[in-house]
Amino acid sequence: MTATLAAPLDAASARPAHRDGNVLRWLAAYTSSMVGDSVYYIALSWAAVQAGSPSQAGLVMSVSALPRAVLMLGGGVIADRLGPRRVVIASDAVRCAAVLAVAALLFLGSPGLWPLAALAFVFGTVDAVFMPAVGALPARVTSRDQLARVQGMRGLAIRFASVVGGPLGGLGVAVGGAAAAFGLAGLLIAVSVPLLVSVRMTGLPADDNDKAGAQDRGTAWNDLVSGLHYIRRHRVLAPLMLAIALGDLGFVGPLNVGLTLLADERGWGASGMGAVLAGFGVGAGAAALLLTVRGRLPHAGQVAAYAILAGSVAIGALAYVPTLVAAVGTALLVGLLAGLSGAMCGALLQTHADPAFLGRVTAVAGLVSLGFAPLSMPLSAAAIGAWGTGPVFVVSAAVCGLGGVVALLVRDLRRAELPE
Repeated sequence: MTATLAAPLDAASARPAHRDGNVLRWLAAYTSSMVGDSVYYIALSWAAVQAGSPSQAGLVMSVSALPRAVLMLGGGVIADRLGPRRVVIASDAVRCAAVLAVAALLFLGSPGLWPLAALAFVFGTVDAVFMPAVGALPARVTSRDQLARVQGMRGLAIRFASVVGGPLGGLGVAVGGAAAAFGLAGLLIAVSVPLLVSVRMTGLPADDNDKAGAQDRGTAWNDLVSGLHYIRRHRVLAPLMLAIALGDLGFVGPLNVGLTLLADERGWGASGMGAVLAGFGVGAGAAALLLTVRGRLPHAGQVAAYAILAGSVAIGALAYVPTLVAAVGTALLVGLLAGLSGAMCGALLQTHADPAFLGRVTAVAGLVSLGFAPLSMPLSAAAIGAWGTGPVFVVSAAVCGLGGVVALLVRDLRRAELPE
């Protein structure tokens, strides 16, 4: 499929992203795909629990993690070589077909766990190319000065999908079982395909086209190596990757495993834990909305650094708040600061990375967040069992805070700005 290309946009004449029909079509496609993903995970977990034991269901849910982590860097190469829009369209088409096929199998009978495990494996494999391409696509649909605003819009879409996807998945299961939920997920993912086909792509600047052409003459391995070298030598991206890695390592454990154990320890129950998570979601959504409305914040590197540091303090404090109301308020602050730092780091990554390398840059960032950071969850659970929630939250906060320290100490990252 050939991409619809236009000349590079003039930043001075481009419309704001939230008023640009081209960007809004991309956003609608992305949102529909993300909601479909949320429904898919509800359907998969329900079907796996119904077809096997809890341990077997957990294994099915984790099958997608390995191919996604192993193949992510290669997915970045594919996104840069073939073009992100083409890769996203193909990925959504494959995911849609796989989900609808399993929906048909479930409708016709009870095939057991193997089709579910195969679907999870396919999803993880496709995600390995889908995620880098999704990260590289915004740079091709708007001008550089709008990429920060687009990052905020993307954050809002993620929050919307997390809020809407769960109830939709539950409704699908209630109405027609896992087959209906899978069918709904497939249809939502399918909606993204024609929307993406209608998205107009901007051409790369001349120097980036030269780099892309040079990549086509090399091997995929050479492309991967050159991408890693590009990141390592970059004065902003290299320390930014380290800051993102430290922030995620210190954040993922407490907010996933640790929060559940903290709620059980304090007697808050499932409803209390849900209220704390809701506070976090509201805060993160507010940060995304701020960037969507403002479009640009000055002193981006410093804002990201101080937001990481302040967020790490809030994470450590979460284990010591005396009441559920205080925990919700602290979680809202964590969400606001983490959402702000995450959005700023994402915007800096988008605007400072050469578009010809953006798929590989996004792949490395995704590998850090989805491959390495989840490793902290079993470690956090074991550590809490040995030493309690308070010390583990404090250590996690310190690790997270190191990301802010890196951002402050590295001059080029500290002085990094978003384009005007």
